[in-house]
Amino acid sequence: MPTNHDIYREARDRLVALHGDHQKAVTDFEWPALHGPFQWAHDWFDAIADGDGRTALHIVEEDGSEGSWTFDGMRRRSNQVARWLAGHGVRRGDSVLIMLGNRVELWESMLAVMKLGAVIMPATTALGATDLPDRIDRGAAKHLIVESASASKFDGLLTGPRDGTTTIAVGGGVPGWLDYEDSYRCDDGPVEHPGTVADDRLLLYFTSGTTSRPKLVEHTQASYPVGHLTTMYWLGLTPGDIHLNISSPGWAKHAWSCFFAPWIAGATIFLYNYSRFDATALLTNIRDKGVTTFCAPPTVWRMLIKADLSDGPGSLREVIAAGEPLNPEIIDQVQRQWGLTLRDGFGQTETTASVGNTPGSAVKPGSMGRPLPGVPVVLLDEATGEPSETEGEICIDLSQRPTSLMTRYLDMPDKTAEAMHGGYYHTGDTAARDTDGYLFYVGRTDDVFKASDYKISPFELESVLIEHPAVLEAAVVPQPDPVRLAVPKAYVALAPGHEPNRDTALAILRHTRENLAPYLRIRRLEFAELPKTISGKIRRVELRKREQDQADTVMTSEWRDDQFPELKS
Repeated sequence: MPTNHDIYREARDRLVALHGDHQKAVTDFEWPALHGPFQWAHDWFDAIADGDGRTALHIVEEDGSEGSWTFDGMRRRSNQVARWLAGHGVRRGDSVLIMLGNRVELWESMLAVMKLGAVIMPATTALGATDLPDRIDRGAAKHLIVESASASKFDGLLTGPRDGTTTIAVGGGVPGWLDYEDSYRCDDGPVEHPGTVADDRLLLYFTSGTTSRPKLVEHTQASYPVGHLTTMYWLGLTPGDIHLNISSPGWAKHAWSCFFAPWIAGATIFLYNYSRFDATALLTNIRDKGVTTFCAPPTVWRMLIKADLSDGPGSLREVIAAGEPLNPEIIDQVQRQWGLTLRDGFGQTETTASVGNTPGSAVKPGSMGRPLPGVPVVLLDEATGEPSETEGEICIDLSQRPTSLMTRYLDMPDKTAEAMHGGYYHTGDTAARDTDGYLFYVGRTDDVFKASDYKISPFELESVLIEHPAVLEAAVVPQPDPVRLAVPKAYVALAPGHEPNRDTALAILRHTRENLAPYLRIRRLEFAELPKTISGKIRRVELRKREQDQADTVMTSEWRDDQFPELKS
């Protein structure tokens, strides 16, 4: 009987071989049928890393210093950390909160915790002391691995019922905390397999909370480690690639593209750490370090295309966007300046990549692509709840439940039931589908609104807004209106060099009038810093509430289209 490693490798190799043939990949791919004990760090990573001197991880700092670690080195070092953690009480099933930046200890710790059969609970270093009690309590964290600089955030939080929590400091000694450096004294020989099976818990991820309290997503030993085969395929990763993904540790996309997908492919993970975004420095590192595949959120791509791309893409073969819908203007700019097709896709913390423009496939501007291999995506009509061929909520058919889907929201049975009702997993996002099966993002179900009886997709209007050189970011929300029910209002963050004045407002509104149908016209505009989650996603829910709360107030801070005689036709 083939081992789980053999079964996993066969599925991996099949997808890699089918890059460029989306239809055959969808037709041929089946999720690997694992049997008996399975643990990705043991059964996949250690097996491919043993004796492999290729670079697994390469980190460059802002000051130019850098470090690199081989696959075999990561295997042996994570064995040391696992033994040391076990010696301090980390056991199978324990939740371990890991709050580290992009430093090698993050990857060592994640592998080590996995090898013990414990549960990883990633947390961003941007969390404050007010966020941490909720996360520790809801995730039942028994052990903390934290950067020394963040240890003070836990002062006063680890008393009473939390007595006995193991606290480990990385990057320097902290009084009362264990010093991670002591793990170097341990043996680096193989660690015993914990006996976990595919359905056992592996990861607890908090969602970004763009519309409500963050939900706690439970993933298993298979749902992310196996499920990210789809992410590897979408990114276009192959053995030997050097992959750069811009995403902060603590969020699911970091696990997607800075951990699982590259190491499933046998690719190098490359990171460039910076305190403040610098497009020139980032592009220089991409070229100088031979990066072959690059994924970044649309916010970063918007800043890159406003910089100088004239020196070319270096060794880049695949360029990808993720995290938010991708505006067609960005695709066009990258194609014209680099000759590369910028591809995007769709997934959530609750899933791996589910929809995507895949390598070698034709990309239709504005489309997020087609359902990925192994993911039974359907659109459900908003009115009837029945499958639709044209437009509806993006859902996953649970009668063909993919390996890549979460099990539940850990402490929210009502939210789990809501998300899984009717035999489908409901993403809360809507899309339209064309006759070729390509999906086009419409918006969050709670972001789409009616104006003069027309359905308005904020994304469609925002895509036009950011084409204007003065607009760095934009968010469109409904402003209550006694005649039209609502009118579209744009909150705009300006690009450097542009002033928030009448001339700028007029230029932006004129641009939208020239590029949008009359019923989609933006009627109000306000220059503002956009509210975001700590993961960087725009919180339109705050802007919608702001408009509701001030519905009867004439705002002096906004520009209205009827203030501009120049716009009257």
